[in-house]
Amino acid sequence: MSWNTFGRVLRFTTWGESHGPAIGAVVDGCPPGIALAEGDLQPFLDARKPGQNKFTTQRKEADEVRILSGVFEGKTTGTPISLLIENTDQRSKDYSEIANTYRPGHADYAYDAKYGFRDYRGGGRSSARETAMRVAAGAVARKVIPEVAIIAYVAEIGGDRIDPANFDAAEIGRNPFWCPDAAAAKRWEALVDEARKAGSSLGAVVECVATGVPAGWGAPIYAKLDSDLASGMMSINAVKGVEIGDGFEAARLTGEQNADAMSPGENGPEFAANHAGGIAGGISTGQPVVCRVAFKPTSSILTPVASIDRQGEATQVRTKGRHDPCVGIRGTPVVEAMMALVLADHKLLHRGQTGR
Repeated sequence: MSWNTFGRVLRFTTWGESHGPAIGAVVDGCPPGIALAEGDLQPFLDARKPGQNKFTTQRKEADEVRILSGVFEGKTTGTPISLLIENTDQRSKDYSEIANTYRPGHADYAYDAKYGFRDYRGGGRSSARETAMRVAAGAVARKVIPEVAIIAYVAEIGGDRIDPANFDAAEIGRNPFWCPDAAAAKRWEALVDEARKAGSSLGAVVECVATGVPAGWGAPIYAKLDSDLASGMMSINAVKGVEIGDGFEAARLTGEQNADAMSPGENGPEFAANHAGGIAGGISTGQPVVCRVAFKPTSSILTPVASIDRQGEATQVRTKGRHDPCVGIRGTPVVEAMMALVLADHKLLHRGQTGR
C-alpha cells in the first residue's frame, strides 16, 4: 500500500496494523540539535490512549513509545527518527464473525474492492490505532515550533454544542471530553453514556487553535497553509469535514461582515476579527490559526445494520468488541498532532524559501 507519508520537509511515515505486534513511525527532516526524549512524547500519547474511562474503548494499551534512532545524547541528529509502540491488548477473536462480512461505515468493502484482500482484525491498516503514531510524530513536530501553542477541545457532541460564554481553558483537562464548558461536559456524560448503553454512537466536532504562528507561513497556490491543514485533518480516521475560521458560516455573511478589518498597531496590524482563521491567501496572518474538525459517529456499533458479505449476499452486521461510543473524544489529541505537523512543515518550508 502506498501513500503512508505526509509532509514536504518535515515528513513522517507510519506503519503497522491494529492487531499486529507493533505500530511505528519514521519522522524525517527534523532539524538537528533539538532536545528530544521519550518523556517529551509520552504525555501526548497518554492523552490519546484507550481505556481511560467508560466513555472510550476499553482496550488497554499503555502506548509507551520508544525512540529507536535519530537522537544522540538527548538531541536530534538530523537523521530519521524512528518511533515504536508495541500492541499489547489485541483481541482478534472479536472480529472472527465479520471476516467474510462488510461493516457499513468502515473501509471493509472499499479496501476489498481496491486490493482484493483485507485485514479484518480491527480494520488492519484502516484502524484508528494508527493515529497513536501521528500523536507521537506530532510531539516531535511541537519541538520544531516552540513559539507556537496548540490547544484542541471538543466543541460539540451529538448536536449539543458548548456555550462560548462558558469557555474556560482550564476546564479542558478536568473532564473526560476535553470540553471547555463544564455545563456541557455534564450534559455529555448522560448523552454519551446513553448511546453507549444502547449499543450506538455519536459524532463530535473538535476545534483546534494555534497561537504564536507568525505571519508568512504558507504559500499562495499549491502549498496553502489552509489546504494542507484540511488535507491533514481529513486524513484522520472518521473525519468527514474541516472548516478553517468561520468555514461554512462565512458563506452566510456579507462582505463587510466577513472582512477582518485591520488597523495600525505597535507590532504590526491589529485585526478587528478573525473570520479567516488566521490564514489569508494560503498564508498565515499572525492571528490564531483556527480549524474545526467533524468526526462521524463510530461505525462499530452493537445495533444490527444491513450489509452484504463477500459473496454479495444480504446479511446483518452487529460489531462486537471494544469501541469508542464517540470517537471524536480521543480524536482531540490527534487533531492537535496534525496541526503541529502541518505548522512545523510550513515553518521549515518558509525558512527554506526565505531564509527566515
